Parts: sequence; C-alpha cells; structure tokens
Amino acid sequence: MNEFSVDLTNCDKEPIHIPGKIQSHGFLLAVDKTSLNINYVSENILTFLNESAPYFLNKSISVIDSFLTYQEPDLNLFDLLKLGIISKNFDLISPHPLEINGVSFYLIISLSDKNLLIEFEHVTLQYDIQNSIGRSASIMLQGKNVSTLVQGAAIEVKNLINYDRVMIYKFLEDGSGEVIAEEKNDDLEPFFGLHYPASDIPKQARELYKLNLTRLIADVDVEASSIITFNTDQALDLTNGSLRAVSPIHIQYLKNMGVCSSFSISLISNGELWGLIACHNYTQKFIDYKAREGSKLIGQILSSALEYRQEEENSEVVEQFKETAVFLAEHLNRDKYLIEALTGYKRSVLDVTNGTGVAIVFENSLKTLGIVPDDADILELVEWLKVSNDESIYFTHRLPEIYTPSQHYKEIASGILSCTLSKELGEMIIWFKPERITTVKWAGNPEKPVSKSEDGLLNLSPRKSFETWSETVNNTSEKWKAEEISSVIRIREIILTDVNKKANEIRLLNGKLESAYEELDTFSYTISHDLRTPLTSIKTYSELMLKNKSIDETGRKMLDRILTSADKMNLLIKEILNLARVGRLDIKNDTIDMQTLIQEIKAEVWSAFKADNTELILGHLPNLKGDRTMIAQVFSNLISNAVKYSSMVKKPVIEISASINGGEIVYSIKDNGMGIDNRYYDRVFELFKRMDNVKDIDGTGVGLAIVKRIIERHNGRVWFESKLNAGTTFYVAIKNR
Repeated sequence: MNEFSVDLTNCDKEPIHIPGKIQSHGFLLAVDKTSLNINYVSENILTFLNESAPYFLNKSISVIDSFLTYQEPDLNLFDLLKLGIISKNFDLISPHPLEINGVSFYLIISLSDKNLLIEFEHVTLQYDIQNSIGRSASIMLQGKNVSTLVQGAAIEVKNLINYDRVMIYKFLEDGSGEVIAEEKNDDLEPFFGLHYPASDIPKQARELYKLNLTRLIADVDVEASSIITFNTDQALDLTNGSLRAVSPIHIQYLKNMGVCSSFSISLISNGELWGLIACHNYTQKFIDYKAREGSKLIGQILSSALEYRQEEENSEVVEQFKETAVFLAEHLNRDKYLIEALTGYKRSVLDVTNGTGVAIVFENSLKTLGIVPDDADILELVEWLKVSNDESIYFTHRLPEIYTPSQHYKEIASGILSCTLSKELGEMIIWFKPERITTVKWAGNPEKPVSKSEDGLLNLSPRKSFETWSETVNNTSEKWKAEEISSVIRIREIILTDVNKKANEIRLLNGKLESAYEELDTFSYTISHDLRTPLTSIKTYSELMLKNKSIDETGRKMLDRILTSADKMNLLIKEILNLARVGRLDIKNDTIDMQTLIQEIKAEVWSAFKADNTELILGHLPNLKGDRTMIAQVFSNLISNAVKYSSMVKKPVIEISASINGGEIVYSIKDNGMGIDNRYYDRVFELFKRMDNVKDIDGTGVGLAIVKRIIERHNGRVWFESKLNAGTTFYVAIKNR
C-alpha cells in the first residue's frame, strides 16, 4: 500500500473500484466479451480448483468446464455466456447453481467494460428465502411514518441475516451521517443517534453504493487474493463485482470498531443515495448470495416506501402552505392595501413558512408579525441583503456566522428566508427562525487526523475506540425545508402578480386623471373668464346704480346684497381654483422660516378681520421643509379660521407652537372660540361642508379641504381636537427631514 499524507480526506482519492484484489471467500475470472478468452484470474483459484492461476490465462473459458458439474445435461459455460450476450441480460442466468468437487457453488456473471466478470461463491442457504422476504417486507411496510418504517426495516433485516447489529444510516446534507434506527443484540452498546463524519464514507464509495446496492465483507482478518493478468497496462474494473476487495483503510476502520464482518444495503431516494442499511457482526460471517439479493430487495422496497412516506408526511405541510397561499391571494384581490391583506386576517403571511416571525418592507413602511428583531435591526438586514444578494430567494440557517451584526439577536433570528419583491426599492419579505442549540454526538472526534503506527500502518486515530464525542452547535436555527422555500416562491409570485395588476390599474387611472386634469384646465378657464366677467359686470353696474341718488333706501339695500353676493362668488371661485392647483403644482422642498411666515400671515389676517382685540401667543416655531407658498396657504387658512371662529368671545386668544415628536414636527393652532359640534367631526375636511353654528360667519367650506390636500402632498398629517363653546386646536405634522 502506498504511503500518503495522513489525512482522512485521502480516502476520496483512493481508486477503490480497481483494487486489483478480491475477497477470498470466492474466486474470479474475467473473459473478453468478444473472444471469451480469459484475461484475468484471481490467484486463489488454486484453493478451489487445484490448478494455479497462470494456467487459465489467455485460454478459452471452456477450459473451466472440466472443473464444473452442471445440473443440466450438455450445458457448458461458453454457451451460457453466449446466451447472456445475445439476450443482453445476465440476470436470467445469474446466479447459476453448479458444483465443484461435490460442493455447491453459485456462478455469478456481471459486466466490466470490455470484459465479463465470472465469480464463484459457496452456496450456504438451505431454505427458500422468498417466503421470508415477502413476510419481512409486509411487516416492515406497516410503519405509518418514516421513523417507524426504518425501525421496522432494521428489525426485519436482522431477522433475515442474523447479524449482531443492524443500523439505518441516513446521509445528511454535508455528507456526514446519523444512525436513525437500530436493532442489536442486548449485550452491545447502542449506536442510535450517533453521527459519523463524511470522511468515513468517502465520495467515490458513495458513488459505488449507488451502482452496487449490496456490499459484503465476510471476514476482515482474511487476506485478499490478488488478480493476475497478462495485460499489465489495464486494471480490472470491479465496480459490479460481488467479490471486490475492500480498501485497507476501511478494513482497519472496521477492526478499530471491533467488527469482523459487515454488510450494507443501499437506500436510494429520488435517484440519490439516501442512506444505508449498515450491518455489523463481531465474528466472521458469510451471507449467501441469494440472502444478499433478498436483502437488496428489502432495501429497494424500503427505498420506495421512504419516498412515499416522506412525500406523504410532507404533503400535509404542503397542503397547509397551499391553503394559506389561496387565502392570501383572495384577500390581495379584494383588499386595497397589500400589507393589510397579508397581515390583517386569521391566516397571514407568517403562515407561509414554519418561521416564528416575519417582516414586510413595502412602500417605505415596515410591518412585522410574530417574534422578530427590532425595526432598526431589520432595516439594516434589508440593506445587507440588497447589497450582498442578487437572488430573488435567499435562505440560511446560520445567519450569525454569515452576517456578524445579527449575533446580538441570534436567539430570535439565527435563520432567515427572504424573498425580494423589488430590489431597486428595497421591498422584501423576511421570515425568521430562532436559534436552536443542539448537541451532536459523534462516534469519535471527527476533526482529528489519522496517525502512523510504528509498523507503518495508518491508524484512524483517535477512532480506535470510537468513544462518543459531543459537540455543541449554536448560531444555527432549524433548517428551512424545501416545502417552505417552495411556499415562499409561490406566495412571491402571487404578490408580484397582484402588484403588477394594481400597477396596471394605476396606469389606467393615471390616464383618466390626465384627461380629468385637461378638463379641469378647461373648467378653470371657464370659471376665471366666463364666470368672473359677468360677475365683474354685475358688481360694476351695482356700484354705479348706488351713486344714483334717486334710488330709495329699499333699492340701496338690494344693491348692497348684490355686491356682497358677488364678492362671495368671487371668493368661492378663487378658493376652487386654489384647490384645483394644489394637486397639480410641483412641490418645492425649501427651508421655511416659520417665525417670519407666521408674522406675515398675522399682519394680513388681523388687518382683514379687524382683530386688534385678539391676542396671539407664539411658542417654539421651528423651521419646516416644504413648499413655502403651499405651507403659507395652510397656516393662513388655519389662523384665519381661528380668528373668525373666536371673534364672538370677549377676549379671543390664539396660541401657535410646535414640538418635535420622533421624526415629525407637530404644529398646533389653538383658539378659544365656538368649537366644533361632535356631530360634524367627520365632515370638517370635506369640500363645501359647513356647520350649522357658523352660518352667520363668512366662509366657503373649501379652506380646510385645501389644508388637508396640501398636507397630504407633503406626506404629512392634519387633525383636530375641539369642544363646543370651548375652542378648537388644529394639528399639522410634517416629517422632520
């Protein structure tokens, strides 16, 4: 055996399919598929046929017939091989029973590149195994879920081959494995729950397990027999062979475990190696070929059942996720606002996965459900995902090891699954899973290297004793299942479809709005020209008539009413035009000196309403960011209303001040006037709505509608508090940018 650096990863480089040797409980010949001449022969043929190996090389396979006794008359090996070649199927003639020196053997044929492998093994089985296999399969399939199914399989395989220990070994994502079921003799220590590193079963061995579904090592202490050939340039591929010798490293591995004989059965699920039925015996034990084939059948039945049971278990979860998707889709179609549709009902976006919390970042707002990190941490995580990830779906079960800032909230979010709705806008949904601290029990420390003993042999140290070595795993959550990822993909498509649908609706509305704006331009022109012109004429002629001294007092009163009505009509037209312009004018983002602005408005309003007896109290007046003309209109309307509706009290007082609350500057305009009847609270900001108790005070019912529209265009808020006959306070909140 060649020496190489002592590291378990070297197992991945070992050419185990061409070992140049076979196990010695049988013997082998390999013949050319075309000529049927013997190209290879195992040296131990001498033990079985009393003829040395070189004698057979480069001779026709017919040479072997003199050593064999067939059950059928006139049968020979040459014709048997020809039959298999013509039918392209050796399963019909393999294994073939015969005798050698009065001892029963099986002849087993398999393919090897340009050669046919012909192997001979002892027949040891003395009963019909078919009934046992059928009974075992029937009992095993009574398991209603994966855990009971694999435990039943371990019991039935142990009954079939009578090994000391039978384990169901499942491969994990990283190539390591775990014993998930076990049936053993009572005197043995349990291996159930133990983990084994990926290096224990190297990559090329796992590939062979997919091709060769059973593997027997009858006796680890028996020396392997070499294969000789006259063709020294090409090693014989024993991938499909039953007698293929085992890697010396693996033999030593078994010896270190105290195992004398091992047998494995591959479990294949969806075309991949799911695991093994791993069998250990602590004395040498040969398993008859037909018993091995029966065990292989048990493995194949178990493999199919595993797929079915796992899909059955997963289907319940999938169905729940699908029902959630249908529920959310219905509300997305029905509701106006996306976040409300996803979070406002008995089933929510949290139910799309098995996560314990979810965060939605959409249209510059953050909404959370369940157990989640702080808002600031979530927004930082969103920025990191935007920069570091180009995929629409991203998931990890070890976020603290990838994204360092998350370590301080790992108890809440060691796992995340995110789906991006819009990378440009930073819109996404993130589900969270908490940290799950687990203890993994390894069969020996998997990180320690092998060592070399004094005699030069490689020892897989410290795995001589295979003492349990525990490792605590933190910074990780439960892994995201494929069903959860599929569920997120499904809901993402539903959300994007809804967003696109609403975007198309908005585009249609925008088209209609443009048409409406054009009509409004025409209407505005009509108001400003066609209505104002006759009003001006009415007012002019009324004023001229008042100068006529022949008109009596009654006539003069009528003309005064005409002039007053004309002024009101002009004011109403002016206000309607102002309201129309608010929605169309571009907003300039200026810094507004509120001290100066309010003093200017005060001078105009006090003069217009002759409010010399009204006291104005000014508090803290911080600057605002916005359109100065529009903000001036807001405060002019609110201050004018305060003066008008407090003019009836003996000592009118107007108070204006502001406070900074979080990210907003909140202004208040307070008066001690007549107040607002609570019956009219929901009508205050509606167009042309006026209260009964202000009918004697001039007004159009447009001013507060203008205020509301301007503040909303500044992404702000406006509201009020009032008590009848005690005064009103209006509040204006604008973001502190």
